[in-house]
Amino acid sequence: MTGQKIVAQDIFNKKILICIFTGFTSGLPLFILISLLPAWLRSSGLDLKAIGLFALIQFPFTWKFLWAPLFDRFTFSMGRRRGWLIIFQILLLLTIALSGFIDPVSQLTSIAIISTIIAFFSASQDVVIDAYRRELLLDRELGLGNAIHVNAYKIASLVPGSLSLVLADFFAWDFVFIVTALFMLPGIIMTLLVSEPKLKAAPPKTLKEAVIEPLKEFKNRKGLNNALLILLFIFLYKIGDSMATALATPFYLDLGFSMTEIGLIAKNAGLWPGILGGILGGIWMMKLGINKALWIFGFMQMFATLSFAWLAYVGDNNAVLAITVGLEFFAAGLGTTAFVAYIAKTTNPSYTATQFALFTSLASVPRTLTNASTGYLVEFFGWQTFFVFCFVIAIPGMLLLFKIAPWNQSE
Repeated sequence: MTGQKIVAQDIFNKKILICIFTGFTSGLPLFILISLLPAWLRSSGLDLKAIGLFALIQFPFTWKFLWAPLFDRFTFSMGRRRGWLIIFQILLLLTIALSGFIDPVSQLTSIAIISTIIAFFSASQDVVIDAYRRELLLDRELGLGNAIHVNAYKIASLVPGSLSLVLADFFAWDFVFIVTALFMLPGIIMTLLVSEPKLKAAPPKTLKEAVIEPLKEFKNRKGLNNALLILLFIFLYKIGDSMATALATPFYLDLGFSMTEIGLIAKNAGLWPGILGGILGGIWMMKLGINKALWIFGFMQMFATLSFAWLAYVGDNNAVLAITVGLEFFAAGLGTTAFVAYIAKTTNPSYTATQFALFTSLASVPRTLTNASTGYLVEFFGWQTFFVFCFVIAIPGMLLLFKIAPWNQSE
């Protein structure tokens, strides 16, 4: 069989189609919290400090590794992965639809509670989907399958970050949230139609085994000091990029852009370059290797955050908005490709669910804990200086590359 036929079989098969649906249904709830929720709160008159604190509702993405072992240990009639998945997908559809019926001004606490519940369901769904995808794909399919998943994840941002914002200019928010929630249906249908993946390793026999063994294996394989440095790197590598985009929608609104301009220009200008960056990053990384890709893509990601400072200086200009957002998201796509590849390389296939949840949880900390301070930082610095600060805070993560991914180290 020729190399071209092998590649074609890898691309045009049912598993890759499943990865499209898993990526979309995984990304939708998170982008509702990142894009739609801040726009809703800002348009209702909330200040930036309050909106920034709403990043704390995303803590379930940080702590999902704590309950991830439950999904390895226990099962349902539909299967260990599909059984858990259908539960969380239905719960997400219902809670997202109900959100729009709450008044942001008089019922802010209720919004915080239901948003936290959405974050919990979404984080739990991610754990199950990551485990399902790892068990579904053959080793030679992992690179392409994960790349497809990540890009479909980004495409999901078009719904809450573009379509929903445009609808908000013409319809009430309760209708907007119902329409947005209905985009969970493709994932639900997929879960009902697909089959349970074949087990590549025996499931843990006890809950204690499901919790302890993945952590012990990682520490023993890397050594305690190196394991701690790896965890610190995972926390810091994308912190500047994450903080720079935490209040992107309120930033655009403050510059004078309308909801429609944000939906049609900013979100699309960010999405497609981000996807292109992810695809080119995967191809480029095949030649560079993961270590060199972390260096090159990391520097590009750092300097691209400064484009937001340029936009803050220029102000309400559609062309500059498109160029700036395109540059930042292209570089972020490159950085994410290398970052996910590094996490995958660091994970032991025998304990994928729990270790993958641990690493991705740690990577999400900047999006929750540190991003909660962004409103205060903007109030203190102003938008332009804030984005320069985001550039500076990314430096420590790059310095850790000297230890955990040296440029010329054999991989």
